[in-house]
Amino acid sequence: MILDYIFRRLGLLVFMVFMLSVFTFSLAYLFPGEPLSNLSGIPSNNFAQHSALEDKYLYNSNYFMQYFAFLGRILQGDWGVSFASGQNVFTHIIALLPATLELSIYALIVSVVVGVPVGILASVYYKRWPDKLINSSAIIGYSMPVFWLALLLIMVFSLKLGWFPMSGRMGLLYEIPSVTGFILIDIALANFPYRGIAFLDALRHLTLPTIVLAMYPTTVLIRFTRESMLKVMDQNFIKTARAKGLNRRQLIMHHALRNALLPVIKQIGLQFSTLITLAMITEVIFSWPGVGRWLIDSIYQRDFPAIQGGLMAVSLFVILATIITELTYTLFDPISRNQAHGKV
Repeated sequence: MILDYIFRRLGLLVFMVFMLSVFTFSLAYLFPGEPLSNLSGIPSNNFAQHSALEDKYLYNSNYFMQYFAFLGRILQGDWGVSFASGQNVFTHIIALLPATLELSIYALIVSVVVGVPVGILASVYYKRWPDKLINSSAIIGYSMPVFWLALLLIMVFSLKLGWFPMSGRMGLLYEIPSVTGFILIDIALANFPYRGIAFLDALRHLTLPTIVLAMYPTTVLIRFTRESMLKVMDQNFIKTARAKGLNRRQLIMHHALRNALLPVIKQIGLQFSTLITLAMITEVIFSWPGVGRWLIDSIYQRDFPAIQGGLMAVSLFVILATIITELTYTLFDPISRNQAHGKV
């Protein structure tokens, strides 16, 4: 039964990836300019080069043949050439994606560590002053624009106090060999005497972007955890346990928490998908060398092959994260698993 559900989700994944590939292929004809140049990233300066590109991309064939040739190139890692740099778009994405993932993962960790306990605390003190304070703060944080918060933190903690850097991943004094693309892991793997100082410098560069990016998912997790805990605490089995003489701590730790956190697991995965998109704005403001900043720069430069590749990479990652979250939640929650099989 579980395998049937997994196969259905994988079928949905294949369909979504198919629609994404069709949309990405269509962008070459929707963008201004010659579709052949938009697909390849190579301007056809002479007749021989133009003929070679037509043969490679099946440009004189129908759209279906061009689309299947496009899929073949995508699977081979041939995503076209960037107008701006002249390098393969896929090479750019592979080099920049770890920076975006690193920032998103750290922001998600901060969101979980802060959001879930604070949401539980708000539910424990329901309709009392801690709950009102937490709920009001969460609403303010939820409503706060990401770019405004980023600029405010830069003005206070970078320009006025000088506690944190305002851009980049590392100071210019440090040369860290890239092994994994994750700066903290690469520093840990490197073998040089100033590794500890470089690690602290990388943490200082990470602090403000992580806080800014974590603000929105943290407030969502606070409110969602609070509502989930209140819903569970109102169930009959909690009332029965309370009638048996269990105190509030025993009710929360042994009965309510494990049931309330199941929906939170799903929400955490969904917030990770949101972080990938919010990272674009954060990377631009803090000059973080990730896919989001590169994609925004490509839009300004009208680098159409880079825009196609960047959109496809980000969208594909969001789709994969959403599907994995759904599968994980279904495996952990037996009620959801039974509903997926049509049981009541």
